[in-house]
Amino acid sequence: MDLFSGEKLIWKLPDAELIYIANFFSNHEASNYFERLLEDINWQQDEIKVFGKTYQQPRLTALYGESNTPYSYSGITMHPNPFSKDLLEIKTKVEEETQHHFNSVLLNLYRNGNDSNGWHADNEASLGIHPVIASVSFGEERYFHFKHRQLKNERHKVLLQHGSLLIMKGAMQEHWLHQIAKTKRKVGSRINLTFRKLI
Repeated sequence: MDLFSGEKLIWKLPDAELIYIANFFSNHEASNYFERLLEDINWQQDEIKVFGKTYQQPRLTALYGESNTPYSYSGITMHPNPFSKDLLEIKTKVEEETQHHFNSVLLNLYRNGNDSNGWHADNEASLGIHPVIASVSFGEERYFHFKHRQLKNERHKVLLQHGSLLIMKGAMQEHWLHQIAKTKRKVGSRINLTFRKLI
C-alpha cells in the first residue's frame, strides 16, 4: 500500500476496517509530544517467556489509564499510571476523531531498529469482542505489517509516519495479526500509543 501525506485513507478488508490519517498531529505538535513523552513516561522493560526461555522484551512499554485496572497480555501483567496532561490531550483528540471512548493506553518505545513487536492480535478478553484500537505514532517511521489468519493473499504493510493515527476496527483482532518488525536500517526512536477500552 502506498500512502500519501495528509490523506485520510480507509480500507475495508475481509473481516476488518482500517483508517489511516498521516498528519493527524502537525509536525510541530508531534515533535513536542515525542520529546515530552520520551522524558516523562515511566518506561519499563518486562521479561517474556518464549518456548520456556526468558528474554527481555525487545522494546520499552508503559500503561496509563483512568482506573487501577491492570492489563495482561503475553504472560505480562501491567499496572496503570494515571493519565498525564499530555496523554489526556492526545486521547481527547483521538476520541473526537474516532467517536469512541478509551480508558487506557499502552505505550511502546522502539529505541532503534532492533526493537520490535512480533506477530500478535489485541484480542485479550479484557478488550471485549471486536475492540476499536487507535494507534498514534511519534518519532521515526516504521512499517506496520498485518496479515489475515486464513487468507494468505491478504498481507499488507503501512508506513506509520510521525504524527499519524491508525484505527483498527471491526473483527480485525479476531481474524488478523499485526507486527512491527526489526529492521537493519539505521533508524531513530519511535513512540507508539495504542488507545483501547478495558472492560
